[in-house]
Amino acid sequence: MCESSRSIRFLYLDEEDMLKAGVLDAGRCVDTTEEVFSLLGKGDVLMGGRDHRQHGIQLIFPQKSDIPGFPLEDSADRRFMSMPAYLGGRFHVAGEKYYGSNARNNARGLPRSILMFTLSDVETGQPLSYMSANLLSAMRTGAVPAVAARYCAKKDVRSLSFLGPGEINKAVFLAFSSQYKNIRTVKIKGSSPTSRSAAAMKEFIRKNRPDIPEIIVCDTLREAVSGVDLISEAVSARYRQWPVIDPQWLSPGTTLVTSGYIEFSDPDFVADHCRKAVDSYHMYEDYVKVYQQYDEKGNRLPSGFLGMDFINMVGDGRIRKSSVPEIGEIVNGNASGRQNDDEIWLIGVNGMPILDIGWGYECYHRAAERGIGTWLKLWDKPYMALNA
Repeated sequence: MCESSRSIRFLYLDEEDMLKAGVLDAGRCVDTTEEVFSLLGKGDVLMGGRDHRQHGIQLIFPQKSDIPGFPLEDSADRRFMSMPAYLGGRFHVAGEKYYGSNARNNARGLPRSILMFTLSDVETGQPLSYMSANLLSAMRTGAVPAVAARYCAKKDVRSLSFLGPGEINKAVFLAFSSQYKNIRTVKIKGSSPTSRSAAAMKEFIRKNRPDIPEIIVCDTLREAVSGVDLISEAVSARYRQWPVIDPQWLSPGTTLVTSGYIEFSDPDFVADHCRKAVDSYHMYEDYVKVYQQYDEKGNRLPSGFLGMDFINMVGDGRIRKSSVPEIGEIVNGNASGRQNDDEIWLIGVNGMPILDIGWGYECYHRAAERGIGTWLKLWDKPYMALNA
């Protein structure tokens, strides 16, 4: 081994660097995300666990402790997550997204979650890049509903609705906007008609698409989900305080993609009258094993995750597993997408680290090509190397 091959440098990209590298390029992000789903459908990926499909490893805080100062689950969304994966195809790299989350961050002027992403050589394990990942994660999350909509929404989408006017649905809007140029109406449902987040999202939409003539902040969920072509749900809610929707409020032809928490009041209607899809079937099988809760009589409680609801429907014999294809299967033509303009589609997505790898890889290469970021030295020669 030559001396130069032992030297390791990696590219550090802060948030400003990520912006320069095009992290907000929604159209390209949607295309890359579709490519990632195709690889998932072919099995050319690895994620955690023996089934290679786990979302990640969560550090779960206890609700109480006798140890002074011990961190507790005393705030919404308080957790740490590590999400490693391998992505094949032209990418052929490994990566890991790591983040901490705490709803109290808002009072500190910080995002709820603070995320970083490492891109690594899959053969040696050496880091290729270490990058700010809040925008990366938001954009890849926003791209997923747009990929699903390419195959499961009506072709001429003219009306959108956003449940939860936060940063994720802003990214979803950018992704939808990159795909649909004839949008005439956008509905927004926040915590109240006068919520600051709803007003901020309305202004965000006006700024990015001044050609959209009608932007409505809705009073009720029913108003928000009725009479629209495409719905994105991305509500950050406390346990059991998520939106509850009567699926019969949905108009024929509607597609709803949920990346947050949601519950449908009529599961029989969902089972019998709605087309279904998920991002990763095995991931929700694992969720059911880990997160499913029951009341004191042993009755299953609503989970808030649409993917878990589908798994339970299959387990109960209510629907067939084949009726819940993965998005990657649809992208690859191994399962059918929308067949007519009257189908109602419900699609559950919850994020996978392979998506961060795909978009992170693109941002890394664009930054390296344009001289963006800072090259940092890990070492010139490893101190503990064998055969030195």
